[in-house]
Amino acid sequence: MRVQRTLARAALIAFAACIVAAPAALTGVARAGAATTTTTTTTPTTTTSTTSPTTTTPSSVPAYWLATATGGVYSFGGAPFFGSAGALPLVRPVVGMASTPDRQGYWLVASDGGIFSFGDATFYGSTGGIHLNQPIVGMASTLDGKGYWLVAADGGIFTFGDANFYGSTGAIHLNKPIVGMASTPDGKGYWLVASDGGIFTFGDANFYGSTGALTLNKPIIAMMAGPGGTGYVLVASDGGTFTFGTAPFYGSLGAIPIKEPIGAAAVTPGDTGYWFSDTTGEVSAFGQASYYGSAPPGLGAPVVGMAEATGTGTFVGAAYPSGSYGYDVSRFNMNSPACTTGLPTGVHDISIVEVDGESSGDANPCLAVEGTWAGAGLNLYTFLTNTGLCTSTSTCFTVGYDAGIQAFEDAGAAGVNTSVDWWLDVEGAGQYWTTSTAENAQTVLGAIDALHNTEGVADVGIYASPGTWNGIVGNYQPSVPYWMADWISPPSGPATCAAVSGWQTKEQLPTGPVEFVQYSDNTNGADGDYAC
Repeated sequence: MRVQRTLARAALIAFAACIVAAPAALTGVARAGAATTTTTTTTPTTTTSTTSPTTTTPSSVPAYWLATATGGVYSFGGAPFFGSAGALPLVRPVVGMASTPDRQGYWLVASDGGIFSFGDATFYGSTGGIHLNQPIVGMASTLDGKGYWLVAADGGIFTFGDANFYGSTGAIHLNKPIVGMASTPDGKGYWLVASDGGIFTFGDANFYGSTGALTLNKPIIAMMAGPGGTGYVLVASDGGTFTFGTAPFYGSLGAIPIKEPIGAAAVTPGDTGYWFSDTTGEVSAFGQASYYGSAPPGLGAPVVGMAEATGTGTFVGAAYPSGSYGYDVSRFNMNSPACTTGLPTGVHDISIVEVDGESSGDANPCLAVEGTWAGAGLNLYTFLTNTGLCTSTSTCFTVGYDAGIQAFEDAGAAGVNTSVDWWLDVEGAGQYWTTSTAENAQTVLGAIDALHNTEGVADVGIYASPGTWNGIVGNYQPSVPYWMADWISPPSGPATCAAVSGWQTKEQLPTGPVEFVQYSDNTNGADGDYAC
């Protein structure tokens, strides 16, 4: 890396005087909501479908599941996998999922109302064998998990198990179709939401507002109940987020272009954050919702459901197996611009290559050569800077966003694989950054959003020294993978990995997994890296 060799050791010595403050979540651009009203009417019934459970041991970390239209289920954060409908010949596509109250199972629901139950989720009936006026679009579990509601696009409600019927919109004309539902915390009511954000309340579900009277950029695709049932969150397909009542706003994607539409969303069990998944399974985390990875490429079917789980906190999609060794390289390792000599020789699993040497500029002239040297172990990093390029948090976000887009384009122009994991090199407090930690943090957030949400890079992480990170961005702790710069004497990758927890308890570092450490500035002539 560029200045880490001179700054890291001094920062680590100064580190002892660090004061740890409470973490603060950064958010994107909020979008407001207006008001609309509610109505009622009815349609319950029952029939049959399929099941397939297994068992596991619970943990305490909020995690998540994703479900695809073909019934595939993907577990993240160490959430147990209880089975899927991916190998079954489905009559109709899966359209949603719901977890059981103890999060030791889940249901999948198809557009014909067929129910597939896994783990401790019990089958209580379905509409799979009857004619529906409109397809099923969502479901919700009862308080004790001994029943569930299904909702159709016309707002028809179908109850099973101990789920009570409180009303529906099945017999009235809707301006737009229903796209989802959420139950109240006591299970004595539910909300329905239409694609225009119109809200319909039943039972003890109260009306707190809607977007039914607004012109939306994109349709609403999901809703989530807020804390205590005194509010709710609506999510649009462009990642726009609308909060009502006491539901907290933790951020949105509505102000930036996204590569694929949002297809599903879930709230953390403690209502401290939420996750979005686009239709390819790329996950974004907000608030205190931790990021544990995205679906593998080439799913073959869109993601249509997401549910909260409990797990062990295991990250899915680490770039390198634990115990791998290798290097990070830049133009400074070679005889730039000729780029004919200077790269490390011998076997290396880790190969992380510089793209740009500053925000939106100074493209690495050796990138193509170094990309070839990296081979299958290629990851990319870009050196992020903000030296008087902006004067407010909003303009600094744009600086970071533009830098991310420029780096992606520069990598593509060099002919290297841009779909690999990316890293943002954040270092050089006072030299490459402004004195405003809030503005610097927004610059980093902008670059993350550009690469992850606009360009579709599944995993975008942070490279930084634990002794300088907070001096640059304050108490900003993005939920992204972390590549820790730290040298101990004598240089040792495993020993540095073992020391990670000590740094994490003293500094406010990125909260994602520590994937690897840079343990030396001179291993075979280059920075040495080790996968934890």
